[in-house]
Amino acid sequence: VQLQASGGGLVQAGGSLRLSCAASGLTISRYHMAWFRQAPGKERDFVAAIARTDGSAYYADSVKGRFTISRDNAKNTVYLQMNSLKPDDTAVYYCAADISRNLNLGGMDYWGKGTQVTVSS
Repeated sequence: VQLQASGGGLVQAGGSLRLSCAASGLTISRYHMAWFRQAPGKERDFVAAIARTDGSAYYADSVKGRFTISRDNAKNTVYLQMNSLKPDDTAVYYCAADISRNLNLGGMDYWGKGTQVTVSS
């Protein structure tokens, strides 16, 4: 199983980026999919998730209204559209997959390697 995150980079505050997470070895329609991030010296935090059943989306309060998670089952890819970026959004962003019946953010089954997002002020 591989979850390949891409799309990170350097952007100015107020800018936008779209992260992609391409899955291989699993079918994302069977998984809850999520994005997490880890800033230097901090723990990894939840960012957003999308349920495998009805596509319901969940967001951390810090990104609500600015980030949008989506999935393209045909491409087996999950996206994170990030708008109005702030320096506090600077982190390594990871995608993850959870096959639990109910979304379990503390028990993700698979993790991808991260992609760096840096927001300059």
